[in-house]
Amino acid sequence: MSTPTEAIREQLMAGNNEYQRLQEEHARYKSQLHELSARPHLSDAEQAEEARLKKLKLRAKDQMENLVRQAQAVH
Repeated sequence: MSTPTEAIREQLMAGNNEYQRLQEEHARYKSQLHELSARPHLSDAEQAEEARLKKLKLRAKDQMENLVRQAQAVH
């Protein structure tokens, strides 16, 4: 059984283009971070890229959560 918040996320994923776009971005950043973390050593540029990707991933997640909160306020 899913929680009301999970149900809203599922509804947004099914019918909200912005939420879908943010979910895809989040997944892409997560994948890129995974690739970087698999390396034994990161150069300075790679460390900077890792920090940038973490910020972008968090921003996408925050925006997704804002959409969830907006949907909850409507329901």
